[in-house]
Amino acid sequence: QVQLVESGGGSVQAGGSLRLSCAASGYTYSRFCMGWFRQAPGKEREGVAHIDSEGATTYADSVKGRFTISKDNAKNTLYLQMNSLKPEDTGMYYCAAKTGAGFLWDTHKYNYWGQGTQVTVSS
Repeated sequence: QVQLVESGGGSVQAGGSLRLSCAASGYTYSRFCMGWFRQAPGKEREGVAHIDSEGATTYADSVKGRFTISKDNAKNTLYLQMNSLKPEDTGMYYCAAKTGAGFLWDTHKYNYWGQGTQVTVSS
């Protein structure tokens, strides 16, 4: 059974940092492409960062230079380091996994999702 469990969310002031983690189990973690998505109240879920099976990373323009996605295959864990946080970064953050390449920001292409972790950034 595939499971993704996020942690590390919380409340911070603008300019602060948080590190999200996503622990994966039940599949060959290293072969999957992984993504971080977020969803603010009343808005659609949007892609934030993506890392493929080879470790190549892609970021949404809104977070470039501030967020870093990484993974530890030995620990089956995905990370999102978030620095210089802004109030507009507030939302529920989800990690997701998919087997195919491409379609980085298409939520329908992702096979598995975590339950989410809340990030709140105050001004």
